[in-house]
Amino acid sequence: MKYKVTFRKRFTPKGEPADDPKSLVSTEDGVIEDAEFIQIIEPAGLGTAEDLNAGTGSQESNDNGFLGFGTETWVYDVAEGREEEFKAALAESEVVLDFEETPDESLTT
Repeated sequence: MKYKVTFRKRFTPKGEPADDPKSLVSTEDGVIEDAEFIQIIEPAGLGTAEDLNAGTGSQESNDNGFLGFGTETWVYDVAEGREEEFKAALAESEVVLDFEETPDESLTT
């Protein structure tokens, strides 16, 4: 069975990836047979402001805590009969925005 999974992906203010959400999906051996990268969508506001706190009087004007959110999408091939284990691992990762069962034919378009 194939699943299309969209993760929350964080980016630095300079547009560099700040995490690897796919690595947070932890399953037993044999649950995931294959994974194929589909796309990354960066947040729209990247690079629009040098300093988000400039002029606010903030003492933390170089706040490295700001991370923009985008998405990263993968297609997983899950072993037959192990779908519930996979879905549980997605829920436990806490970075999955959406997932759906996907017929093989729809992956070519």
